[in-house]
Amino acid sequence: MKPPAPSASNAARNKPSELATQLSESWLTRLMGRCIGYQREPPAPADLADHVTVLGIQGARFWADSQVDSLVREAEQALEREKAALQQDEGWDGRLPPASFLAISGGSDDGSFGAGLICGWSDAGTMPTFKIVTGVSTGAMIAPFAFLGHSYMSGLRAVYTKIGPDDVLKRRGVHNAVFGEALADTAPLYGLITHYINERAFADIASEYNKGRLLLIGTTSLDAQRPVIWNIGAIAASGRPGALEVIRTIILASASIPGAFPPMMIEVEADGHRYQEMNVDGGVVAQTFLYPPGVGMRANLRSAEFARDRHAYIIRNSRLDPDWASVNRRFLNISGRAIATMIHYIGYNDLLRIYAQAKHDGIDYNLAFIETDFPNTKHSKFDPEYMNSLFDYAYAKGAAGFSWRKAPPVLETPGS
Repeated sequence: MKPPAPSASNAARNKPSELATQLSESWLTRLMGRCIGYQREPPAPADLADHVTVLGIQGARFWADSQVDSLVREAEQALEREKAALQQDEGWDGRLPPASFLAISGGSDDGSFGAGLICGWSDAGTMPTFKIVTGVSTGAMIAPFAFLGHSYMSGLRAVYTKIGPDDVLKRRGVHNAVFGEALADTAPLYGLITHYINERAFADIASEYNKGRLLLIGTTSLDAQRPVIWNIGAIAASGRPGALEVIRTIILASASIPGAFPPMMIEVEADGHRYQEMNVDGGVVAQTFLYPPGVGMRANLRSAEFARDRHAYIIRNSRLDPDWASVNRRFLNISGRAIATMIHYIGYNDLLRIYAQAKHDGIDYNLAFIETDFPNTKHSKFDPEYMNSLFDYAYAKGAAGFSWRKAPPVLETPGS
């Protein structure tokens, strides 16, 4: 006996409705789109890496791990520009004045430390005009202000004392960790950068570059898996259309923590073709840099044309003492703690590397970091109360005449 044919009402219930099918296909399309990821232009091929330029400007960027000779040439050209500027002073005796370098590290909202120290130092009237300023991550945010000096300190203070989380990021939701490129959108931070890195700052950076001073920002090219040093002054002085926008993008890229913030896609050229390079936080490679160590190997900084007194000031926007915690046996807790530990010791090793580099090249070494006299309080990211407290702590030290460390703590001798 054959089973009874299904009734029309049962058939309707057993067959997916056209609306349900459409909704399912729509959901699947969105899911597939998210899994594919955001669209992008291709990066420069590996064999063209040494030919990559931005806006066609020679000397605008360098691979920190290989293009040392190009950096030495830039240093030589900067010296010639400096001498030309000094010759405008009738009292110049032909000797090079002492040169001061400033390296500002990453550290997220702990950048309030570096900002406070620099503002206090400037207000005390003892901060030098730096020959070179370098910045990574939050240090890239601070570096232009430090480079431009006293008249820009009010802006630096505002960036680190008058903002909260909503001025830095817009949360996107957990699903973006799986299907998107980041947990948060940095459009608010870009707005902050745009406000302060304006036409006036752009022109002033170009002017100082023409006097032989250098402002260098570090990012990481994820495509090439290599560190990039961006010559901000050369970009500003180029006069190329879009140069200001490129500088803003570079600063944001240097502060874009992978996974937390979206990467920045920077338009570049190589051998007449246009490409798109994915750049993220320079702290992926190094939390702080003075200049690539190979520069001191290629050029004798102790004698000949480069000979002069040099003083390096390194600001580590972090504590150097370990942050004890009881870690839960959960995947996110364990991986998060491991990453935090890795970043902590990358930063510490940078200080050791720069110390060895300074000793080799005859440079006076000076180090600042968040010391144990500042309470190690837990706080949410970009908490205004914490940032203001840290800024005030560092400002007081800078204004009173900061006692710089002459070596990383692990290398200090008793009584030094």
